[in-house]
Amino acid sequence: MTDPYHHEIEDWRAERLAALTAEDGWLNLTDRIEIAPGRMRVGRDGDNDVVISAGPAHLGVLDLTGDGRATLDRGDGPQLFQPVPDNPPRLIAAGLLLEATQVEGVFALRVRDIDAPSRQNFPGIDSYPIDPAWRIEAAWLPLPSPQELTIELITGASDTVRITHQAVFHHDGSDVALLPTHHKSGKPMFVIRDATAGAETYGAARFMIGEVQGDRVVLDFNKAFNPPCAFTEHAVCPLPPRQNILPFAVRAGEKKPKA
Repeated sequence: MTDPYHHEIEDWRAERLAALTAEDGWLNLTDRIEIAPGRMRVGRDGDNDVVISAGPAHLGVLDLTGDGRATLDRGDGPQLFQPVPDNPPRLIAAGLLLEATQVEGVFALRVRDIDAPSRQNFPGIDSYPIDPAWRIEAAWLPLPSPQELTIELITGASDTVRITHQAVFHHDGSDVALLPTHHKSGKPMFVIRDATAGAETYGAARFMIGEVQGDRVVLDFNKAFNPPCAFTEHAVCPLPPRQNILPFAVRAGEKKPKA
């Protein structure tokens, strides 16, 4: 009989796979093209202002304002990109899921082919065996004052984040302090790298969501997962800050994607 913790992790893995293979997952991303505010023709044909690699030859006219409001007119009037929690505004048109993204003031059009074979034929995710020892209750400590930290992105650009807390725990007789550089659904997200990176796990980083419980935060490395850039070259992912590069191996959570 499976114990409750193993059951929890198995359920989490099933939800993770469902999210990854969903129509707005990371397996069917075909394009990420930087754009500037204005009106532009979008489509697969070369005579468009923005040429995408999926969908119709002439998809429509995209109108982007300086504050990030986007519409697409396919000949029947402008359709507004709709806000989605924890995601950029989006619109579905002609079998494509379009998103108007913005990173550090730079806009981009992100395109997903909803029925792409890469999504339909995904072989699954390899993970380490579940190890309850890697579910760690760390101290959730406020910093003396908030810090602005520059985070490098996998594209070579950078982003600036504001950090107010750190998670501190003991491992092999030493203190480890992890910085939550991002948030997901209001929860702290840690971008980490450990000694398995490259050989066993994705080389750039893995992500992990913390669960804050008062002055403690649960760091469950069995739920460490691959970032979007492990699955597509069109994603923009943060790299771990120096403090989150661990000198020891964390053999828990997801392994690097199958070749």
